[in-house]
Formats: sequence, structure tokens, C-alpha cells
Amino acid sequence: MTPQPMSLRIEPLANRLVRLEPFKPELEAEVRAALDCDPDAWDLMVGAAYGPHFDGWWRSALTAMGEGSRIAYAVRRLSDGAVVGTTSLYEIKPAYRRCEIGSTFYRPEARGGPVNPAAKRLLLGHVFEAGAVRVEIITDAINPASQAAIRKLGARDEGVLRKHKITWKGRIRDTAQFAILDDDWPAVRDRLDARLAAF
Repeated sequence: MTPQPMSLRIEPLANRLVRLEPFKPELEAEVRAALDCDPDAWDLMVGAAYGPHFDGWWRSALTAMGEGSRIAYAVRRLSDGAVVGTTSLYEIKPAYRRCEIGSTFYRPEARGGPVNPAAKRLLLGHVFEAGAVRVEIITDAINPASQAAIRKLGARDEGVLRKHKITWKGRIRDTAQFAILDDDWPAVRDRLDARLAAF
């Protein structure tokens, strides 16, 4: 029997802490305001989306959504209704039943609290319910804080991809790769739910 491909719907996702809203023109100003801060934090990113870089980044995200290779979300914190950042499902490969979670950026005051694990819980649940067998999360090999956050989610280290990407500033980047498989998901889900219950 031929396995069914992964089928991801583009729709809002919400829990009691955050709401993930797929990009649409009406969200542009709120997303711009959320990302137009902390320029130093963008130095480690592959691409930049603050200040003069935002317009091209926004158009690229909408184009990729139209092509079906990405679903970009505004992350709305429900405690105050503010859009505090963005995250995406990308490198979507329905036939292989896999995708990546990434292109994640939060305003400084939204880091280190419930926003990121709450958003990741929604994304992972959405993807595995859609039939995924593998979700990848990658980050810069020189970013230990990001790697620690990914490990805390329950993703497994899969090594370093050498000279994998070139950042917008021209640095050739090694990439630390992590993944969560469908076999891992029940334990990861339970761990995330317990973590979020503390907030």
C-alpha cells in the first residue's frame, strides 16, 4: 500500500498562551513592528528581517507560502494580544512526510518564557497530526543558546553540517541539525505539556 503524503493545512493554531496566525497582508504592520528590534540578534541569522531588510523578507515569505514550501506565522501572545515574533514551517516535503521548523525570531521580552515552547507545541502537533514522520530543527553551530532550547524541546542531535549555509552578512555557517520523529513525538508532547502547565 502506498503511504499517504503529509497534508498540511494553512490555518491559525492556538492554545491558551499563543495564537499562530498564517501570514496575510493585514498582519504586515504588526509583524514588521515585532521584528524591527534588536539588530545584533539578527547577526547570527541566515537572513535579516528588520528595518530595511523587512520588505524583501516579507515578500519572500508570502511567495514561498503561495508555492506551498512554507507556512509563515505571526506569533501572538494571548496575555496582551501583541504579535511578539514569527516562526515557520518550511522545506515542506509532503511526499517525504517531513518539514523543518524555523525562521523563528522573538522580541527580547518574549524570549525565555512560555512563548517559544507554546508555539513549538502547536507546530509539532499540527505537523504530526498531518502525517509527518520527521520534523527537523536546525540552528547555527556557534549559537549554544539556540541549541540548548532545541534540546530542551526533546529534539535529538544529528550532528553538524559543515559549510551548510551562507548568512546575509557573508559568513559561511556550519549548521547544528536536530530532529523529532513520529516515534519520538508522544514523549516529546508529554514533556512539552508538562512544561507548559507550569506557566
